[in-house]
Amino acid sequence: MWSPGARPASPATARGLDGAGSGAPDGGRNSDRRCTIRPGVGDLLKLGDLPIDPVQVDVWRAPIDNDRPFSREPNEVGWRALGLERMRHRVDRVEYDDDLTVHARVAPAASRLGLRVIYRWQGDALGLRLTVEVLPEGDWTVPLPRLGVRLGVPGRLRRVGWYGGGPGEAYPDSRQAARVGRYTSTVDDMQTPYVYPQENGNRSAVRWLTLLDETGRGLRIEGEPLIDVSLRRWTTEALAAAAHPTDLVPGDQVWINLDHRQNGLGSASCGPGVLPQHRLHAEPVAFSLRFALCDWP
Repeated sequence: MWSPGARPASPATARGLDGAGSGAPDGGRNSDRRCTIRPGVGDLLKLGDLPIDPVQVDVWRAPIDNDRPFSREPNEVGWRALGLERMRHRVDRVEYDDDLTVHARVAPAASRLGLRVIYRWQGDALGLRLTVEVLPEGDWTVPLPRLGVRLGVPGRLRRVGWYGGGPGEAYPDSRQAARVGRYTSTVDDMQTPYVYPQENGNRSAVRWLTLLDETGRGLRIEGEPLIDVSLRRWTTEALAAAAHPTDLVPGDQVWINLDHRQNGLGSASCGPGVLPQHRLHAEPVAFSLRFALCDWP
């Protein structure tokens, strides 16, 4: 059983993580802070009784029109040549003490390029805190599509609330119309229905996010201090493979991308590519998130 100061021999339960009461005006939390960890691998399987598809570093996005081969800056060609759409995750070492630390490598198959990743989970009074450290290996000659983590939660969590940029989508170089405030939506309404399916629906500069079911129970995620967020009922891989909106079939999970950064959009389908300050270069970074159950109608 993993709790601060203990080693697990079976799926681990972290305890002693009681936090603030439910109904809090900043998004709501309850006091159930148990979690289940897969031993030997360090994947977060459950937060309380909420199943979690493991939290993993993600760099792939469904190419936008400005990334495609016909554009003036065809990033998609370089991304696919490196295999960024089929990254592999390998756990090298798991350490258990007061924290849970997972050392991993995320890399394309049969490539010397890679990302050394350290996931550090800590229990505190507000939930579970995750710090992610990323160290690139090799000579990265193309910008990364995105850099953050992805996870899946049950599809019943469809009500969305957040404090950050909105109400519509925004990216590093298309965010002037996004105003920081408190917004509500649904997972379906977070999508931007482009005629040709592609990356869409990102919300920028998010301080906190709640994803709730119809009873008002669900998950709260906080950026420390800010994250970009996108939510959809299909995977990024399904979005990238779709040729028409009707190809996108909702699954039984909601997929959440929590990004430290994304590469800019540019205007390469009809003008210049991404400006230098909005290119996402592979370089050492660290970012933190906090996860908690919440109960807030």
